[in-house]
Amino acid sequence: MKLSTLFFSILSIFSIAANAHGPTPQKADKSIIIDAPIEKVWEVIKYFDDMALWHPDVISCTGDGKNKSGSERKLTLESGILEEGLDYYSDKDHEYNYRLKTENTEVFPVSSYTTAIQLIAEGNKTKVKWQSRFYRGDTSNTPPKSLSDEAAVKAMNSFIESGLQGLKDAVEK
Repeated sequence: MKLSTLFFSILSIFSIAANAHGPTPQKADKSIIIDAPIEKVWEVIKYFDDMALWHPDVISCTGDGKNKSGSERKLTLESGILEEGLDYYSDKDHEYNYRLKTENTEVFPVSSYTTAIQLIAEGNKTKVKWQSRFYRGDTSNTPPKSLSDEAAVKAMNSFIESGLQGLKDAVEK
């Protein structure tokens, strides 16, 4: 075999392997400052299954009423229902982490996500940090545009930003 043929064969194999990697994790990291003490903000956000009271995109939210690992909730959005599970909850640290339990890409263009909401006292104000790590809705190598990385990032950032502003409005009213 000629050296150039061998070179191009190897190059072709590496090229195929490089393009067949599947999805990469995406991230959203947003925060807002609320003009209220941490305890006042926590009182509004701390109930895992009360998100509809402060998030404008959530029509209703139902759950078991418990703020402990393993609790579940169903969020009703305009596009349908998302099921989430609570993984970590700390009243003392003003923080909780949750994840998508059941994939529903018709409602939200992601296949999975984990999310953390944390409050941080800044004098008489509160910084709310909302972070998420997620994968696009279609994890194949050639997703449709509606389930692409871009669609997932746009949807997650929009949901978080809307929630942060809704929380700020609910607390500061």
